[in-house]
Amino acid sequence: MSFSTLVNDLNYRPRPNSNTTATTNRTDTRSQVSRARSYASTAATSVSISGDISSQLHGGYSHPLARTWQAERQLTKSMLIYPLFITDNPDEMTSIPSLPNQCRMGLNKLVPFLTPLVEKGLKSVILFGVPLDPTVKDALGTAADDPQGPVIAGIRLLRRAFPQLFISCDVCLCEYTTHGHCGILHEDGSLNNTLSVDRVSDVAMAYAEAGAHCVAPSDMNDGRIRAIKLKLIEAGIAHRVLLMSYSAKFSGCLYGPFRDAAGSCPSFGDRKCYQLPPGGRGLARRAMHRDIAEGADIIMVKPATQYLDIISDAKEIGKDMPVAAYHVSGEYAMIHAAAQAGVFDLKTMAFEATEGILRAGATIIVSYFTPQFLDWLET
Repeated sequence: MSFSTLVNDLNYRPRPNSNTTATTNRTDTRSQVSRARSYASTAATSVSISGDISSQLHGGYSHPLARTWQAERQLTKSMLIYPLFITDNPDEMTSIPSLPNQCRMGLNKLVPFLTPLVEKGLKSVILFGVPLDPTVKDALGTAADDPQGPVIAGIRLLRRAFPQLFISCDVCLCEYTTHGHCGILHEDGSLNNTLSVDRVSDVAMAYAEAGAHCVAPSDMNDGRIRAIKLKLIEAGIAHRVLLMSYSAKFSGCLYGPFRDAAGSCPSFGDRKCYQLPPGGRGLARRAMHRDIAEGADIIMVKPATQYLDIISDAKEIGKDMPVAAYHVSGEYAMIHAAAQAGVFDLKTMAFEATEGILRAGATIIVSYFTPQFLDWLET
């Protein structure tokens, strides 16, 4: 029924009789338009409540602040871990073309680079060693736990310079081996899991003893969480070192910019026999169950945005523990490339991608966007 029809309908309605009270007469002096509006409002209300009133949702997010209240969890600075590539050249400061706004840096550049970020609220970093001298690489990755190497020296430097900064260390051999794989190999080129676990757990121990708050094995060798946990216990430092496992790390093409940064591309073959296949949801669930049983304090999913179902699985499986997600180099680079092409706004998409990861169940995010988020979260 149109508004004009309602007005005409009121024109032909019976008038109150002349004997009514003055109050009634005053009430009836309302304009026909006013009465029509009241009638229309009543009719509309009758329509809206004839169904399920819980369907009326817009009022719950009409205001910007109200929209933030609808999120199950809000992105905060304490959720973010910033990846750092530390080289064995003390004065190195080299941009990584495939990884926008990121660089490799030497120890002499580390504190000046991090100081403004810490002042803005940076809480945690994860260190990746990048030996530039090719002569230090060998088949066993012996430089990974060199006391004078970039990671151990970096841990000690950061502990002195930023006592409140939480220092995590990626634990893997791929940056330090001549073959670029994540462990020690058999003669046929396949992974020797037993020797690899022993070596990786030794490297984790070296980082822990140097002062790392967290060791994060990313090699995906079977049983390495148990081996690291046992060595931490035997050394009497398990009570002060967090063990974050890359539990569900999938093979794929999203690691290209990282391998450019870390110099860790395999010299032959690929990592499909120890990193998970992209369709292997069941394998990921089994791996998470395994790592939790072996003593992991945090489980991680990597990559993130293409594996939101796995993050959700991790939250279900590890419901009593934190869940981390690594928004990897390829994901980050794609957002930059699309924003550069004018497909969308960089900041808006960075938030959308990250909030999707949070919504899936992650409570910790390793992100190359961390420096920008430290600024964006202030506004």
